[in-house]
Amino acid sequence: MAEEAAPPKKKSGKLKWIILILLLLLLGGGGGGGAYWWFVMRPAAQNAEGAPESANAEGKADAKGGEAPARNAKVAKLPTFLVNLADPTGRRYLKLTMEVEVGSDATVKELEGQSAKVRDAVILLLSSKSYADLAPIESKLQLKNEVAERLNQILGGPKVLRVYITEMVIQ
Repeated sequence: MAEEAAPPKKKSGKLKWIILILLLLLLGGGGGGGAYWWFVMRPAAQNAEGAPESANAEGKADAKGGEAPARNAKVAKLPTFLVNLADPTGRRYLKLTMEVEVGSDATVKELEGQSAKVRDAVILLLSSKSYADLAPIESKLQLKNEVAERLNQILGGPKVLRVYITEMVIQ
């Protein structure tokens, strides 16, 4: 009869803790997903719909790559550039595709008409860079500004509003 005196073990205490931990994990994951959507996906969706993320006083973009698109801006796609980088080993290359935001359709046609000069200027710029020059994000932003400056030199004025890097592969 001594065996009957021992009380049975309770499993409901462990089950409550497991349910509580799972509930906290679910709430934390939902909160994290909601925060990701709010801070990352929502601004991207607004930009895709044409709502500017930020604008200066005139609502226009600056020539150095500001974030507010101009109201009547047009986008011109540049050809894909494939160049050897200026690395000591000479084994690295860069594949880069860009689009440029310009003020008018006339500027898009002017860019197309100057395609040899555009390709030459961009290839010379890109091939002067090394992997170390292009790795940090600040360098990529600087590259966008340098491309805009070179294109504006070719076009004879501040006609390129912004440069977008649409594909970048460094091998």
